[in-house]
Amino acid sequence: MDPERARKRLAEERERIEKQLTGLGVPEPADSPENSGDQAADLERAETDEGLRQELKSTLEAIQRAEARLEDGTYGVSVISGEPIPDGRLEAIPWADRTVEEETGGRA
Repeated sequence: MDPERARKRLAEERERIEKQLTGLGVPEPADSPENSGDQAADLERAETDEGLRQELKSTLEAIQRAEARLEDGTYGVSVISGEPIPDGRLEAIPWADRTVEEETGGRA
């Protein structure tokens, strides 16, 4: 993938992720809900939000690592094998750091 295109895609994804994080807001302290049904719903929502928050933060960290690889000239090659990562994969997941075959969990 062309370095300028990569920078653009990474910036777009960073902006998208940051907006999602902002939309989630900061975790709220647990107040005492009016009844146990409210408490269960609030707890479930808080757990879901925290899971999303952690996933988004992890993606932002991956974007930062991809930006660093772009700057040092190693963007677009697998951190595992050094093999080129196909442009289609980088277009879909611009922070990808390995080929599909090398992906954890054996996805092919």
